[in-house]
Amino acid sequence: MYLVVGLGNPGKQYEATRHNMGFDTIDVLVERHKIPQGGVKFNAMYGSGFIGGEKVIFMKPLSFMNLSGESVREAADFYKIDPEHIIVIYDDISLEPGQLRIRRKGSAGGHNGIKNIIAHLGTQEFPRIKVGVGAKPPRMDLADYVLGRFSAEDRRVMEEAFKTAAKAAQVMITDGAEAAMNQFNGHKE
Repeated sequence: MYLVVGLGNPGKQYEATRHNMGFDTIDVLVERHKIPQGGVKFNAMYGSGFIGGEKVIFMKPLSFMNLSGESVREAADFYKIDPEHIIVIYDDISLEPGQLRIRRKGSAGGHNGIKNIIAHLGTQEFPRIKVGVGAKPPRMDLADYVLGRFSAEDRRVMEEAFKTAAKAAQVMITDGAEAAMNQFNGHKE
């Protein structure tokens, strides 16, 4: 069984922001695989279904980005899912808009949502799909940047990136992280 978590912030004011691209990617996965919405559980929107014969729980934590770990931990404990089967999808300011980077494990790299997940799981050993949102302009506050919206041109690039990140998650589930890394690392929309 897999747990696929898209990071973001709940509420209309955060929709389509750079920080919510994990939520946007989960939306693509749920639509593509016709996953029924399960409602709210573990302080997260969730649904479950199958990809390639594997049961998958899809989750969008509603606790705000910096507290995402609690929801992830509760779901992982409830379903008895090992960290190696928890795929986290989130934004990365060190990558160009639409560029993907898949890792099997690693540090938080300054991302507070990932920091919180590491703290709650007690390990860095979970796979992740990072989707580039571009570097913050000089002198701009980081929070203002990640909570801001894309230009129309970048939004078009990101719409394709969500589809590619969704495909990468599917490959991670059916063929493993290594296959997804080989196919999608460095991929740029």
